[in-house]
Amino acid sequence: MSEFITVLQERQSTLLQAIWEHLQLSIIALLIAILIAVPLGLLLTRTRKVAEPIIGFTAVLQTIPSLAILAFLIPFLGIGTKPAVVALIVYALLPILRNTYTGVKEVDPALKEAATGMGMSSFRRLSRVELPLAMPVIMAGIRTSMVLIVGTTTIAALIGAGGLGELILLGIDRGGNLNLILLGAIPAALLAIILDVILRLVESTSAKSGFRSLATILIVSLLIVTTPFVFNRERQPDLVVGGKIGAEPAILMSMYKLLIEDETDLYVKTEPNLGKTDFVFEALKTGDIDIYPEFTGTAINTFLGEQANSNNPQEVYQQAKKGMKEQYNMAFLQPMEFNNTYAVATTQEIADQYGLETIGDLKSVQDELVAGFTLEFKDRQDGYQGMKEVYNLNLNIETMEAGVRQQAIKNGDVDIIDAYATEGYMIEYNLKVLDDPKNLFPPYQGAPLLLQQTVDQYPELKDILNQLGGQITKRQMQEMNYKVDSEGQEPITVARNYLRDNGFLE
Repeated sequence: MSEFITVLQERQSTLLQAIWEHLQLSIIALLIAILIAVPLGLLLTRTRKVAEPIIGFTAVLQTIPSLAILAFLIPFLGIGTKPAVVALIVYALLPILRNTYTGVKEVDPALKEAATGMGMSSFRRLSRVELPLAMPVIMAGIRTSMVLIVGTTTIAALIGAGGLGELILLGIDRGGNLNLILLGAIPAALLAIILDVILRLVESTSAKSGFRSLATILIVSLLIVTTPFVFNRERQPDLVVGGKIGAEPAILMSMYKLLIEDETDLYVKTEPNLGKTDFVFEALKTGDIDIYPEFTGTAINTFLGEQANSNNPQEVYQQAKKGMKEQYNMAFLQPMEFNNTYAVATTQEIADQYGLETIGDLKSVQDELVAGFTLEFKDRQDGYQGMKEVYNLNLNIETMEAGVRQQAIKNGDVDIIDAYATEGYMIEYNLKVLDDPKNLFPPYQGAPLLLQQTVDQYPELKDILNQLGGQITKRQMQEMNYKVDSEGQEPITVARNYLRDNGFLE
């Protein structure tokens, strides 16, 4: 408990910002969902032949996994708030639409006939009789949608939309840090409960107040959504630096930001933890971010669909640089010294027990061991797919998030993991990296990747960021990752200390 209190105190400002972002995303999605679903539901009560197909369609939309919706939207809407809000709206439509339709449909027919007998038109009957009587049912649907939205909003962090999911993802990435996970999960649950209680109070008065209760929700929601635009005077960034999930991308992003702002008047914003490789690369292509640290081997295998022509780091870099320029019109600046290659690692005890020195040694004991691989590594040609072909392996695999695997091997849940050579936990757990004598894994040197048009617009970036070319050894990167992952230091602090210690900043 004391550790949780300490983490809460250290990250109080971050938590408050995350809560506000989470609330905003939830309210925006709910507001738009109400504006779509309530009028549509009322319209369907007048055209009942198409009511069930349309409601059924919204039900089908709700069955689509949230991650699939986000992945589908990214090519069209990019990353950030827009695709997150659209995905949340999709999940919020069904309860509101169904309850609006059902609430009006189930109004006592005798009351409808009485209203018609008094000479009321269809619209007047709806607004004066049916809608007020249906409001408690409609409000129940809004309450259900609100709870769904608040819970689902945590996934918005995967595409840089912010919210409490960022703290949960950070906790998972830091080896299942329970305090960070709880710091995001508890406020999300409390937020859902508080909003549900507020809406329940509105629901309890809706039978008397009728449409005014719905109008109150809309007005309050609109105020919450628009308030930041009225009071927020934050300068818009000139450049946005993004990155994948993890300590290393966050550290490198911070270095880019610090160097650029130190030597220019440009304001740089960082967007960490944007998800997997494909998500971040798509964000660069669509212009949602301007720069991010990428690896030479990843560029060749994943983006260019090629195999490295050499195991010489400089030749691999030149192949990646040329290919990214020709195929995507992107500039790959000078790489750093460290080689963050994929590695297959195990504990020293397992290695001694089975006599494991190389990846090929796994063949004779593959039925006795369990491998914990990330889904990305399992599916990549420069990962497990290549291991099957080159080393003729058929391992028992459990897929898991990158931040979970080190905890899994520490606890003995798995015997082998895929790892990055510069991960801080390689030091902490004294893991043994199995040799790769057949050179399956090409060099993976980190370097800034950006659109050529960004370089053309800000030509000074090339010299500024190329200062890191040939810098940062494998040991230095491991130690910096360890400070963030295990000691809990902030990436910006670790990055600044390195730059100062090595003469890049005063």
